[in-house]
Amino acid sequence: MPSTHLSLHYHLVFSTKNRLPMITREWRADLHSYLGGIVKGIKGVPLAIGGIEDHVHLLVGLRATHRLDYVLRDIKADSSSWVHEVVGTKKFEWQAGYLGVTVSPSQIERVKNYILNQEEHHRRQSFQEEYLEMLKLSAIEYDERYVL
Repeated sequence: MPSTHLSLHYHLVFSTKNRLPMITREWRADLHSYLGGIVKGIKGVPLAIGGIEDHVHLLVGLRATHRLDYVLRDIKADSSSWVHEVVGTKKFEWQAGYLGVTVSPSQIERVKNYILNQEEHHRRQSFQEEYLEMLKLSAIEYDERYVL
C-alpha cells in the first residue's frame, strides 16, 4: 500500500481555572470561533466546539504529526491571550489539565450533537458529573481528589 490513511479524531474537554463561570454568553460564540481558528491554524480540522460558562468541548481531526499535549498547550495559551486582549477579562485562565479521548468515525455525528447541545445537556447534569462519566466510559483510571 503506497499511501498512509489515518482517522484521528479527538474529543477534548477542559475547564476554566477552578471551574469558575467566566465564559459569558456575550462572547462565548466568539471564543468557540476563535478556538476553531486555532485548530485550523495548526492544520487540524475543527468539527464541533461547544460548552458553557466553565468549560469547553472540542471535536477535532488531527494529523499523525500532532502531539496532543502541544495542541492543548497552544489552544489554551492562544485562547487565554485572546480573552485577555479582546474580551478584556484579565483574570481568565484555563485549568491545567484536560480530557482527550479518541472518537470512532462511526460516532462523530453523535459526539458533534453532544458538543453542540451543551447548554441543554447541562440542565440535567453538572460538569463534574459529566466529566466523571466521560472518564468512566473511556476506561480512564483517575483519583477523584485530583479530578474535581
